[in-house]
Amino acid sequence: QVRLVESGGGLVQAGESLRLSCVASGRFFSINTMGWYRQAPGKQRELIATITSGRSTIYADSVKGRFTISRDNDKNTVYLQMDSLKPEDTAVYYCNAASVFLGGGRVLTNVWGQGTQVTVSS
Repeated sequence: QVRLVESGGGLVQAGESLRLSCVASGRFFSINTMGWYRQAPGKQRELIATITSGRSTIYADSVKGRFTISRDNDKNTVYLQMDSLKPEDTAVYYCNAASVFLGGGRVLTNVWGQGTQVTVSS
């Protein structure tokens, strides 16, 4: 019913930029809060940024001032602009939809994409 697909990951050098995209497809009425998470080898998955349907945002301290989350509701897409990348940003980045409203009182929660690899070389 709902699928999240991330794209835009890759290999870059420290100081460079990447822009990640996450497209939600399927049959649904709306999605409230969406977020980006990342998980590095041997570490827990951590929250990077969230954005509400009203475009209110929250950022982790580690990326504040460097990353920008945005969304285009008409395109059902959330973006993560990643500037001034550091080697410690290397991780698999996952897109998340907190609540997907399907209609008829049905809701899906915590829908995840499959992730996209970001590797930053020093």
